[in-house]
Amino acid sequence: MSERLEDIAAAMVATGKGLLAADESTATIGKRFETISLTSTETSRRDYREMLFRADDAMKAYISGVILYEETLFQKAADGTPLVDVIRAAGAVPGIKVDTGAKPMAKFPGETITEGLDGLAARLKTYYDAGARFAKWRGVISVSDTLPSFGAIKANAQALARYAALCQEAGIVPIVEPEVLMDGAPGTHSIERSEDVTEETLRIVFEELTDARVSLEGMILKPSMVIDGKKARKASVAEVAERTVKVLKRTVPSAVPGIAFLSGGQSTEEATAHLSAMNAGYDLPWGMTFSYGRALQTEALNAWSGKPENVAAGQRAFSHRAEMCSLAAKGGWKKELEKAA
Repeated sequence: MSERLEDIAAAMVATGKGLLAADESTATIGKRFETISLTSTETSRRDYREMLFRADDAMKAYISGVILYEETLFQKAADGTPLVDVIRAAGAVPGIKVDTGAKPMAKFPGETITEGLDGLAARLKTYYDAGARFAKWRGVISVSDTLPSFGAIKANAQALARYAALCQEAGIVPIVEPEVLMDGAPGTHSIERSEDVTEETLRIVFEELTDARVSLEGMILKPSMVIDGKKARKASVAEVAERTVKVLKRTVPSAVPGIAFLSGGQSTEEATAHLSAMNAGYDLPWGMTFSYGRALQTEALNAWSGKPENVAAGQRAFSHRAEMCSLAAKGGWKKELEKAA
């Protein structure tokens, strides 16, 4: 596999392939496991993720890369094979979540700043040596009638840019993730408000990336879609697609090789439908694909339910969902296709 940042980034957004976000924190995956009455331990977390990574039908055909939690990057499969090697054997790129979470921002009530820059250069070298070739950092932008503030957007954009520059220095492709929340408090904002905030956020993010001398050809953007708040959902699939594409065309330079959307609280079907509509209806300068966690994993998690005898069922569910997302990344997903499958 080439070690050029541009080539790694291009492979991550290869046509019909997308990213599996398997970087849930220990606390988050514990909550997911509660839904299937499974205790979260290092072994159960390993078993679950190994089940996904060994789903050859999905991994080889539809998954270009996997975002890992730090624990998983260094874990070995039940047979002793490093999980990174399992991912590589499927032809996918291993990656790593490197931020340490969004924390309350001093003097900015209701807003957060993502931390994790201290010591990041040294950590990136360790992650590179362990096999990671891309990284992810999430900035969180809260939306209300009065939020976000310019200061919070600016601070998060600067952190994203500093992180991205450090990644590229370490030979690692940065995924730049500025998430405009759809399900934060109060979650009642209109799609018009989402459009305004997303446009301002992306504009500032790319100004900061340029100032930090980040190579746009060697990065991936992971934005949220322009969508109304979770408690105010009225927008159609077509409207979400139209407004999202409009904002991206206004703010994202064509030098960026690809956009891998987060699902951000959308249902599995919503995330698939919106991505498909964008790819089917518009001529775009970048590849547009998925970087989904829940939207790729929910069905697989339920089918597996923590039981060894259900591994094959979990893998079939994961492969099916990955195939639907792949169709969406090519603009070919339809409800009828979903039902037929």
